[in-house]
Amino acid sequence: MDSIFSQFLDAYTMRIIILIGINLILALGINLVTGMTGQLNMGHAGFMSIGAYTSAICSLNLDTPFLLSLFLGAVTAGAFGFIIGIPILRLDGDYLAMVTIGFCEIVRVFFLNFEPGGKAVGLSGIPQDTTLSFVWLLVLIILFLNYRLNRSRIGRAMFAVKENEIAAEACGIHTSRLKIIAFTVAAFLGGLGGGLYSHYIFYISPQDFSFTKSIELLNMVVLGGMGSLPGTVLGVIILTIAPEVLRVVAEYRLLFYGGLMVILMIFRPNGLLGGVRWYDVKQKWFKMKSKTTKEG
Repeated sequence: MDSIFSQFLDAYTMRIIILIGINLILALGINLVTGMTGQLNMGHAGFMSIGAYTSAICSLNLDTPFLLSLFLGAVTAGAFGFIIGIPILRLDGDYLAMVTIGFCEIVRVFFLNFEPGGKAVGLSGIPQDTTLSFVWLLVLIILFLNYRLNRSRIGRAMFAVKENEIAAEACGIHTSRLKIIAFTVAAFLGGLGGGLYSHYIFYISPQDFSFTKSIELLNMVVLGGMGSLPGTVLGVIILTIAPEVLRVVAEYRLLFYGGLMVILMIFRPNGLLGGVRWYDVKQKWFKMKSKTTKEG
């Protein structure tokens, strides 16, 4: 399948499209825990690094197949999300954000001193098994599952927790259980994205998964609109392509990048598509279609 794409796309374009797909998987995890349940997770890069290192070490040292390595990395990250989610999700707001930042830094420092992971030097020679078709197949599956979740009873309960946790509890919603589920699934997706990243880049190091990476992923969700699937997709596309487009301004690239973010957030404080869901888009499309049919 990728050989067909390579006939129409150059290597650089394919790389950007693959990175957009990987970032989408990572951002959808953040959107689940921050956009839907309102829990500010600023340590997503920690789960990404767990998935990346676990899958890479399995492939290099244990010679496990790519799919199994990917699965083991995602499950390991999900397990860590569940274990730390039970105590830290008792916190809220700034306190939760600080704890997740601390977790991200603890994981980074651990891999800086982890012998099988190459310590500060990192891991190289990871098999490049991640392909464009496989990444986007996973993206479509995860988007579909997120769409179904948004329309389900559990999805509506998650949005209720985000809007008013006390009112949600009064209505009989088990808020603690929902938050732990969301945090665990988000960690699983973070590990999955990390595994795909490590098997595409060849080389990973602890510096690739710093606090800055968590903020970059969170920006994608905030820019598009927290809780909105179309917004998350749009935010990921813009913030993955923007740094590449701005390479023409060389050392001023980050200045223009930051200015663009500030301007967008001034005029669209809730995100570009804040509050917009696939269901809303579909309903508007059907209304426009029916109106056009009647006029015709």
